[in-house]
Amino acid sequence: MVLRPANLDELTTSLAAANERGEPVGSFDLAALNRLLEHKPEDMTATAEAGLTLAEFQKQLATRGQWLAVDPPNAERLTLGALLATNASGPRRFGCGTVRDYVIGLKVALADGKFISPGGKVVKNVAGYDLGKLFIGSRGTLGVIVEVTFMLRPLPETERFVQARCESLEDSGRLLEKVLDSDLAPVVVDLHKLSASDRGFCLVLGFAGTGPDVEWQLGRAASLGVAEPATLDYERTFWSAAGMVQKISVLPSRLIETLREIPAPFVARAGNGIVYHRGATVSKPVEPLSKLSQRLKQTWDPKNILPSL
Repeated sequence: MVLRPANLDELTTSLAAANERGEPVGSFDLAALNRLLEHKPEDMTATAEAGLTLAEFQKQLATRGQWLAVDPPNAERLTLGALLATNASGPRRFGCGTVRDYVIGLKVALADGKFISPGGKVVKNVAGYDLGKLFIGSRGTLGVIVEVTFMLRPLPETERFVQARCESLEDSGRLLEKVLDSDLAPVVVDLHKLSASDRGFCLVLGFAGTGPDVEWQLGRAASLGVAEPATLDYERTFWSAAGMVQKISVLPSRLIETLREIPAPFVARAGNGIVYHRGATVSKPVEPLSKLSQRLKQTWDPKNILPSL
């Protein structure tokens, strides 16, 4: 069953009825819940419904010189609810973190139709356990996020990208190590190879902030061999291509070793150890569901109405 509620009352009624019948709900379409409810530029916070797309949310925030500092792919289609449910991120993850770092409060519909509201609407909120973190990245298995309050950032005064082309993974690894051991503070540290026909690999750095600070960092990056002007077009190219994308997360120290097993194309968040690729599946052990995860599912959704873990 797919729920497409027109409002919160309809969502809670439908959930309660499904819970009473023991009927699983396969997915949710919250497109009708798409309002920016509150934006307080002076407090650098905003509250929105989960059906609002990230691109539209960013557009409205930008009118006051602010943004939510996350940049996952396909922002024009990605809703805030899906952003939170998948904990999605993009190339600026290295310097800006993930959406988890910006959530102040949530409103969540539980499997029985009741609401809970972990967190609040102010930055300094320390009331009890941070239950909101349970729902971020849970893919809707514990509850349906319907409303969220974010902490925002000012839009950077300047943002610039540079790149260096490396003939081999070994060269890429050595250059990456130099960058990470330097006094640079990039917001983007990506390594990519978009097709088998590409010659070598490309390391991309991004810098954001005030004009003088960005210029200094560009000069420092150039001294390390990363100076060719660049953009984030590779990111759009990768995500717009056909084929299923697979994700691997490893320790940053194991990135180059892992990439040897992966055929092109790929985009790696080189500073975080996250690799997206369209090659053959890389074998990895299947981890059993943790006892904690089982207990959480049993606590929040004992009848298994919501999607399974």
